[in-house]
Amino acid sequence: MLNQRLLRNLDFILIGVTALLIVISLITIGSATHINTPSEDRYWYVQRQGLFALANIAVIFVTLNFDYRSIKNFAGILYAFNLVMLLAVMFVGQTALGAQRWIQIGAISLQPSEFSKLIMIIVLAQILDKRTGKLGSFKELIPVFIYAGIPFLLVLKQPDLGTSLVFLAILFGMIFVAGINMRHLAAIGAAGLALLPILWFFLKDYQKKRLSVFIDPNVDPLGSGYHIIQSKIAIGSGMLFGKGLFNGTQSQLNFLPENHTDFIFAVIGEELGFIGATFILLLYLIILYRGIKIAGAARDNFGMLVATGITSMLAFHLLVNVGMTAGIMPVTGIPLPFMSYGVSSLTTNLISIGILLNIYMRRHKILF
Repeated sequence: MLNQRLLRNLDFILIGVTALLIVISLITIGSATHINTPSEDRYWYVQRQGLFALANIAVIFVTLNFDYRSIKNFAGILYAFNLVMLLAVMFVGQTALGAQRWIQIGAISLQPSEFSKLIMIIVLAQILDKRTGKLGSFKELIPVFIYAGIPFLLVLKQPDLGTSLVFLAILFGMIFVAGINMRHLAAIGAAGLALLPILWFFLKDYQKKRLSVFIDPNVDPLGSGYHIIQSKIAIGSGMLFGKGLFNGTQSQLNFLPENHTDFIFAVIGEELGFIGATFILLLYLIILYRGIKIAGAARDNFGMLVATGITSMLAFHLLVNVGMTAGIMPVTGIPLPFMSYGVSSLTTNLISIGILLNIYMRRHKILF
């Protein structure tokens, strides 16, 4: 059991903001789905999300009861388990929305690529732990890119371009704080940009359409561009104060697709308006700020790297999801942390918060 000293060191701001986001999420999911559920229960999605949120509180408590540094000893096992999960998706996974990403376990559909993000953060932190401040040559970077590259390619194969990009955001965030030579980082970035035209030929047809409608949604207004058009209409119609919960026309009348998952921020914009959407973004900024502070307060390189990886993951999700719903980013299917409906995403994000809390309460000094 946790002693009183450790409990006093918990980041109660992070706990409070995360809890508030989940409460708002349940209300918003309820508003978005009360007339469109797979059963007669109008709040089926809310009850399911709420149940797993409560279950994950117990998981968070478990993560607080051991020193986060012990996770480093299991990095190899976690990496192997990660590869097994991703390979299993290729052979026994279920296909939906043009991608094979889910494994059905009883009544629960799990998305291994979601858990893969957190596993990769732990694995990369273990690899970079002793390399921090020593990444002055490409030779030191080779094993890092190999370890990250294998799951990256497996997820890209599903295909899940959005999650693959999350891997890259995590990787570059972590090698940046690990002290990579900035000239090497610039060279890698330039090489990546040079390869983008080649990547086009490896994209699926629906992915190419998503990129095309990002430039001009009216190219396919009833197909690939439909999501973006309806999302922008929903956000714009909310104006300053919104139409009120359960009163959004785009969401309530099912004009807005995936309104409880990928496009839940559009529901917020329509029903809570600019004020509500800004408030939600401020809550996210607080979480990111606390993540940065926790990374800076960590007692060792491993804790700093894990906290950086988690913060990079959450920041990228926020940037891409909100940008996607506003029409300034391509549609990639990346959920909004703590808000979008989804068991795998919620579990991954809450365990990540638990690890951040673990790192913070075992710091050497208290930072506010």
